[in-house]
Amino acid sequence: MLDIVIESRKASLAPGTEVKRILPFRQKRMVGPFIFMDHAGPVHVQPTEASNMDVLPHPHIGLSTVSYLFGGKVMHRDSLGVEQMIEPGEVNWMTAGRGIAHSERFEDPKVLTGGELEMIQTWVALPEKDEEADPAFTNYKPEVLPVFTDTGVWMRLIAGNAYGLKSNVKTHSPLFYLHATLEQEARFGLPKEHSERGVYIAKGSLEVSGRTYSAGQLLVFKKGIDPVLIAKEPSTLMLLGGEPLGERFIWWNFVSSRKARIEQAKEDWKQGRIILPPTDNHEFVPLPEDKSKPAGSPSPGLLS
Repeated sequence: MLDIVIESRKASLAPGTEVKRILPFRQKRMVGPFIFMDHAGPVHVQPTEASNMDVLPHPHIGLSTVSYLFGGKVMHRDSLGVEQMIEPGEVNWMTAGRGIAHSERFEDPKVLTGGELEMIQTWVALPEKDEEADPAFTNYKPEVLPVFTDTGVWMRLIAGNAYGLKSNVKTHSPLFYLHATLEQEARFGLPKEHSERGVYIAKGSLEVSGRTYSAGQLLVFKKGIDPVLIAKEPSTLMLLGGEPLGERFIWWNFVSSRKARIEQAKEDWKQGRIILPPTDNHEFVPLPEDKSKPAGSPSPGLLS
């Protein structure tokens, strides 16, 4: 029934600040078009350490970054001149295409010191025809995202289509991405529209076919399998998947169907050909030293 169970691994963002890294995984690089997934928080840091959480301007190509918060707020700035605060229930969907740089700043220390910040960030690889598209950014408010409720179940469709619902979030390939909360003993099934499907347990635990799975695990199911998910306690889930796009290479913050394009992106960043955010251009993340790290190694941080 299960294709694989992926255990989240600890990754450090800053001194004393760790996240759960879920994708990519050596035995399962992608679920549908989703190629990266991090879960941060709730984050607690000392006031003197709050600035360490800021992510300086850095580049992307060949993907869309998707930021979704359970709590707190983050300021986004990018090469297009966008300045957008994201708050819980909203979606920041940034398509890098041929290249974009952005930063994420935590400008309200109370969010971090109070333990309010909790977020999921995913990357969605682009189809080959869209890998060199113009960069774009859109913030979607909660009220434009479909919500469904049933006995013991609440869910918000972040993107794509599932359970007969369709999100207005612009995507480039068939996919689904949703946030669900289940009361204890509530039952839930997977959407049947897509060939690759995964369930990440952000909080709580699930029983599937008599076995219990816990927070921090991503359950990936084979095509044609329609399991019943039973909440063993109040639980928060992120469901994601879609149609596979084929092999992708990932190095640092770059994703492409071509290794040569990754090398070009490295040089573009070194030479300043990817523009910095106009309102956040006094510092940036330099290209990491390439110590023969294989393409496919995960990038160094959640908000990468």
